[in-house]
Amino acid sequence: MGSGTSTQHHFAFQNAEKAFKAAVLIQRWYRRYMARLEMRRHCTWSIFQSIEYAGQQDQVKLHNFFSYLVDHFTPNNHNERDFLNRMFTEERSPQDSEMENCRDYESIEVPDSYTGPRLSFPLLPDHATALVEAFRVKQRLHARYVLNLLYEARKHLVQLPNINRVSTCYSEEITVCGDLHGQLDDLIFIFYKNGLPSPERAYVFNGDFVDRGKDSVEILMVLFAFMLVYPKEFHLNRGNHEDHMVNLRYGFTKEVMHKYKTHGKKILKLLQDVFCWLPLATLVDEKVLILHGGVSDMTDLEFLAKLDRHKIVSTMRCKTRKEDKKQAEEKGKANQTSSAGTPSPWFLPQSHSLPTSPLCPSTQKAHRAGRSSSVPCRVPLDPKELSHWVRHSVDLELEKCRQQAGFPEIKEKEEPLPLASEADPEAEGRREPTQEEWRQVVDILWSDPMAQEGCKANTIRGGGCYFGPNVTERLLQKYNLQFLIRSHECKPEGYEFCHSRKVLTIFSASNYYEVGSNRGAYVKLGPALSPHIVQFQANKATHTLTMRQRISRVGESALRALREKLFAHSSDLLVEFKKRDKDKTGLITLSDWAAAVESVLHLGLPWRMLRPQLVSSLTDNKLEYKSWLKNLAKEQFSHENIQSSLLEALYRNRSNLETIFRIIDSDHSGFISLDEFRQTWKLFSSHMNIDVTDDCICDLARSIDFNKDGHIDINEFLEAFRLVEQSCSKGYASDCQATNTNNSDCSSPDIH
Repeated sequence: MGSGTSTQHHFAFQNAEKAFKAAVLIQRWYRRYMARLEMRRHCTWSIFQSIEYAGQQDQVKLHNFFSYLVDHFTPNNHNERDFLNRMFTEERSPQDSEMENCRDYESIEVPDSYTGPRLSFPLLPDHATALVEAFRVKQRLHARYVLNLLYEARKHLVQLPNINRVSTCYSEEITVCGDLHGQLDDLIFIFYKNGLPSPERAYVFNGDFVDRGKDSVEILMVLFAFMLVYPKEFHLNRGNHEDHMVNLRYGFTKEVMHKYKTHGKKILKLLQDVFCWLPLATLVDEKVLILHGGVSDMTDLEFLAKLDRHKIVSTMRCKTRKEDKKQAEEKGKANQTSSAGTPSPWFLPQSHSLPTSPLCPSTQKAHRAGRSSSVPCRVPLDPKELSHWVRHSVDLELEKCRQQAGFPEIKEKEEPLPLASEADPEAEGRREPTQEEWRQVVDILWSDPMAQEGCKANTIRGGGCYFGPNVTERLLQKYNLQFLIRSHECKPEGYEFCHSRKVLTIFSASNYYEVGSNRGAYVKLGPALSPHIVQFQANKATHTLTMRQRISRVGESALRALREKLFAHSSDLLVEFKKRDKDKTGLITLSDWAAAVESVLHLGLPWRMLRPQLVSSLTDNKLEYKSWLKNLAKEQFSHENIQSSLLEALYRNRSNLETIFRIIDSDHSGFISLDEFRQTWKLFSSHMNIDVTDDCICDLARSIDFNKDGHIDINEFLEAFRLVEQSCSKGYASDCQATNTNNSDCSSPDIH
């Protein structure tokens, strides 16, 4: 009996031991499996974020390029001056008299057949709720009501301070939401889960309401409606995308003109002014600071509270007013004693995609040196040296364009062209922000936190700065704050704490990059100011997918976007590969492949880790790079028979081309008139030293106008680029040069 019991205990012990070992093995396997999934997710996230920030860099560089041309172009007559004013001094804030003209919405008739929501003012809670329901079922608000709502919103925003102050004493809790980016489903889900705005349920929406998503107009209408219904409980902060120059690239301008073809221009004009009046920050119980981007080591909340925010129409470009001689002398003395150096345009040392540009004489040194002021970047250059750097860089870009078009090389100009402000005495009378005002606003709208101490230029985005824990701590102590809430960055879980939980990032656009890519989140603050995070997924499809399925789906999308990026730079990659293939074998090592790809794309990705997904076949552990590039091209071919070099150019330039089109299309009509095309081409030709007559420019415009309706639309504009690239790729460069010498400068190669 005793022996049998002992045997049973022995077997039980052995079984328990086996079960324990099995559990350990399963646990170890599961941990490794989850670690691999997390690594894949992290790589996927890095791809999406790197491509997104590279696009922001392109936008900044493109706008700075155009701005430089405009600043150094001397109009020959009033027509040219008026054109430049329409094209870029849209950054000038509209006057009150111009805004009064927007009241003519009363003359816009709403037809009896209109079945969408109707608004009457003053708005009631039911109006705002009905608006949400109407947009949920895909109804569209009539242009009359859009203009009316924007006009009323502007009247309210004008009365608000730069920094709103709210208190938890009057509400049970305050809900803070981050970026929405035109994703109406996320906004509706937040209201469904958290409750509609009310006197007991206050909201703060922290900027970036528009762009990228397809329902930016609807989001603005809902937000402005609730702001008018509950002015003390519903607050809006400005984000870096509440900027008409940013909207040109990221879709909001296009969305407005698509939805409101007749009154779209008027809506955009009014929106431009409304964006300028959005408050810059919100302060909860004098303890929690809510702003869109972040801070810098020079952020001054007292200064921000006093500046005229309406003057900051766009953070893409600082167009400051002239200082008198005495102010200039005082500033010069101050700069001599300051270690900060002379402020420079914030696009100087940021370019990752142009590492050899003279705009970046020492990018790495500037990166390590840190950032001693709120300017997105500083370099110790005097004004003459600074002007030389900027002009030389732009001249190099122009010369590159000339060579691609087949024009002969020109000598460097000795005398700089006068500034546009010098040619236009009326410009001095306009109200423009000072350099310091502009810098302060740029920092709070564009900056990101970093783990390292200090403050340095945000070279990834191309604007603002990176601020470290010490910068956060210094600001919190100076103004007796507990912590900061900011947005501006997409996070996998919808939120992220950093700087010892003193900085909280909230991002409310779920599935931002791809379905399943990230959660959205919002934060609730009660009287104790303890943040309570709520995460969500607005897309129902994500709930049916396993974690592995979500990561695989998002990963495929990221790799597809990365392959498109690689294909768009095929020519540059081939040059870089050949440099590393010194024996001309057609083969390079994987380490050389990774180094070459990074040197061209500057995305900061773990290329060796991504190699299995991007490189399928190897020869003796080496890559046959020409075959690899051909395979990239095959993946991108559409059903049209377009050759590889042409498709590469279209992939690389389409976003910039669309932005250029919308810049030239200064009245947002969706078409470039012959006059707009002529004035823009004269602007380029004056810097490329090409003698082009008005007749030639008109002939060129007519050749692009394929349907002969007297206007150039976006499809004709892109088609002209495609045809020119195609002709040049077939070896017509010599013909292009011949046309230049034969006074046929207006031939199609000039378009490129």
